[in-house]
Amino acid sequence: MAQFMDLRAFILRARVLKFYRQALRITRRAPEHARDELRQTVRVEIEKNRHCDDKAKIRFLISEGLQRLKGLDEMLDMTGRS
Repeated sequence: MAQFMDLRAFILRARVLKFYRQALRITRRAPEHARDELRQTVRVEIEKNRHCDDKAKIRFLISEGLQRLKGLDEMLDMTGRS
């Protein structure tokens, strides 16, 4: 039987997927020799918390991940990667 989620869980899931896609887009800008490792790191971090049901923790993890992505994005900007 299918398990249905409430609206907040659905929206939170959408935010996680949006974050994941954004992270993968940013890894494309990394130097070629580091791309696979960055993609793998992103995937491992997402998978590590895949079964987390605590909405507050998920929001915290998204916030922390966005800060880390912003730092990576800025670093890639400084190296001239666009």
